[in-house]
Amino acid sequence: MPNDIEQTTAVRTETAAPSLWRNRPFLLLWSGQTVSQIGTSVSTLALPLLAVTTLRASTFEVALLEMLGSLPFVLLSLPAGVLVDRVRKRPLMLWCDVARMVLLGSVPLVALLGLVPLWQLFAVALGVGALSVLFDVSYQSYLPTLLSTRQLVDGNGKLGTTDAFAQFVGPSLGGALVGLLGAARAVAVDAASYALSTVSLALIRVPEPGAEHAPGKPRIGFREAMAEGLRFVVRHPILSRIVACTATANLFSAALSAVEVVFLVRTLHATPTVVGLVLSLAALGGLVGGLLSGRLARRIGSARIIWVSMLAPAPLFFLMPLASPGWGVLLYSVGWASFSASGTVYNTAQVSYRQSICPPELLGRMNASVRWIVWGTLPLGSLLGGVLGTWIGVRATLWLCVPGACAAGLWLLSSPLRTMRDVPAPQE
Repeated sequence: MPNDIEQTTAVRTETAAPSLWRNRPFLLLWSGQTVSQIGTSVSTLALPLLAVTTLRASTFEVALLEMLGSLPFVLLSLPAGVLVDRVRKRPLMLWCDVARMVLLGSVPLVALLGLVPLWQLFAVALGVGALSVLFDVSYQSYLPTLLSTRQLVDGNGKLGTTDAFAQFVGPSLGGALVGLLGAARAVAVDAASYALSTVSLALIRVPEPGAEHAPGKPRIGFREAMAEGLRFVVRHPILSRIVACTATANLFSAALSAVEVVFLVRTLHATPTVVGLVLSLAALGGLVGGLLSGRLARRIGSARIIWVSMLAPAPLFFLMPLASPGWGVLLYSVGWASFSASGTVYNTAQVSYRQSICPPELLGRMNASVRWIVWGTLPLGSLLGGVLGTWIGVRATLWLCVPGACAAGLWLLSSPLRTMRDVPAPQE
């Protein structure tokens, strides 16, 4: 695969791609994702609140609930990639939405009959997490079916904007719904969002090719299929550096997230209302990044923007540890918003690159392998933040983790991306 990159012809992104606003299948996928992402943000707040306020769960039990939701991304990503490459993706996504709707809908249903047991919340968190692994790997691999190569940056940018918007409005909406309806009934909103996502997927009528299989190549076993996806990622001269960059950024961002509430409340003496406002303002950075990602890719270059988006805003990240009580708390918002905007532009560009250069028969396993590596650093980062915060203090932890996050982009400067303007397109 490395030799193929040198023999490709760059596609200049200045050529206008067909507008996605006239692409009905993409609009259906996008609208369904918008609704379900907002619903997910609601239940992300409602489930822990239900455990704390109604079930009187301990701190460890609440942490266990959070862990069970993310554990499937570490355990199931690689097998999910093999499965996605061997079945049609849209039906798999559709049934994942149906199953998530049923699991989440069981919470308000049982609440009507009595008290929701804690073990049910654990089961729902684990089940929804496993189904989300399958869905996420599928939809990243399904997008090239709906869009041309020139449209991928725009499409991923719109999906990234949706994710950032959900993170911005979801917690405040979830808090309002919990106060109005109660935590259990608020979860019903997320169940309904998956129902709407199911309908949007069912309305897509684009013919999907069957599971890809390289001509003349015998079908390999399940374990070897997983290894093939991993080998493609770690041996690719650019993709391996992108994965290293993302994993490094995730490690230090998770460490920052683990201590941010303690930093805001105990060091900066912010009230809960101010904490919510600070984090909402920070989430605006991701929303702006998603809106500008396509335009920036066209102006700077669809390949060059991958490393520029990581390195150019990095000095602003240092505003986070410089934050002080009072109005100085806004420095944390600006620094985190810059980090969020950088991450959204970067993710839009690198996901589009991955979708462009990967052979169709490897798309699912490639996406799963990438997710397995980069999501695997998140629990390590949370542990790192907790240990450092306890050992050297919270502000000192920020001063250590911010440079680490800034250095993540250096992985990309040691790759062929440094000399490329645009993403190469394979020759016909």
